[in-house]
Amino acid sequence: MQKFLILLGVVLLVAGLAWPWLRQLPIGRLPGDFTLQLGGATIYLPLGTSILISVILTLLLRLVR
Repeated sequence: MQKFLILLGVVLLVAGLAWPWLRQLPIGRLPGDFTLQLGGATIYLPLGTSILISVILTLLLRLVR
C-alpha cells in the first residue's frame, strides 16, 4: 500500500508540474463533456473524458497484472 501511495503522489506531482502543457491537450473538451450554465453557476460534467480515462486505466492495469 505504501508503494502505491508514493507512486500516486509522484504521478500527481508530475501532472501538477506539467499542467501548463497538459491544458493544451483536448482532454476535457471531448464530445460528451457538458457545460451547464444556470444563472450564476456553471456545472461541468466531463462524461466523455471520464469514460476515456476509465478505459485507459483499465487497459494499463490489465497490462500490469
